[in-house]
Amino acid sequence: MEQPDKLTTDTHQGHRKRLREKFLKSGLNGFHDYEIVELLLSLGTPRRDCKSAAKEAIKQFQTLRGVLEAPAGELQQIPGIGAHSAFGIKLVQEVAREFLKARILDKPFYRSSQEVFDYLYHSMRGLKKEVFKVIYLSSQNQIINTIDLSEGTVNSSSVSPREVIEGALKNNAAALIFVHNHPSGAIVPSSSDKGLTRELVYAGRIMRLKVLDHIIIGDNKYYSFAGEGLIEEYETDFLNQMLRGAAEARKRFYRVHPTTDKNQY
Repeated sequence: MEQPDKLTTDTHQGHRKRLREKFLKSGLNGFHDYEIVELLLSLGTPRRDCKSAAKEAIKQFQTLRGVLEAPAGELQQIPGIGAHSAFGIKLVQEVAREFLKARILDKPFYRSSQEVFDYLYHSMRGLKKEVFKVIYLSSQNQIINTIDLSEGTVNSSSVSPREVIEGALKNNAAALIFVHNHPSGAIVPSSSDKGLTRELVYAGRIMRLKVLDHIIIGDNKYYSFAGEGLIEEYETDFLNQMLRGAAEARKRFYRVHPTTDKNQY
């Protein structure tokens, strides 16, 4: 009667060993979400089959992100997930978040779009709606705060430049990074994405705030407005408009005051 139990145990241990070897060889590439959860659960229950509990967790919370962000009490309602396993999941989530955040501190973000992506992809993968985030930074490019500004379709009507600027003033920020996701997984910016980014760059220039980047997060990939040269293009457009405006103002002034010596201005 003990032989089947031993056989089952050996099978589970062999499966778990293969998962661990796969992870050590290539990381999480090629893993299903439930397999990642299964690996996490195996840390708290090393001698029990965790596959069914992992699949049930994904079924209930829909995505890996949903499992990681689920309250410990709700995790423990799933058969096979006890207090130790729930604690392990929450600990891994927080350690990963702090590690990725630490990697991008003190770094010039125009060179670190990948690290911003790594930091936020953990919390934005699997979202069913577009979420627009603003990262407020100091003059040394240290993160001061990260907030969710809008949820739903991202455009100029849902994201207010005024709110962005107010947040910058509240946080004493000197620079900004914008991030939003495309639930479809595609990363090509829409005309609305481009128009909104242009507005935000203009608003930042007026208030002497540096827009470092706008990153679109897709299915394990991203699009960087700074990397594609669009942030610089929008800043140049703004300066050109300011120069044209100043030139027009001078022309109007001299039409009203034709006898004024132009060399005085």
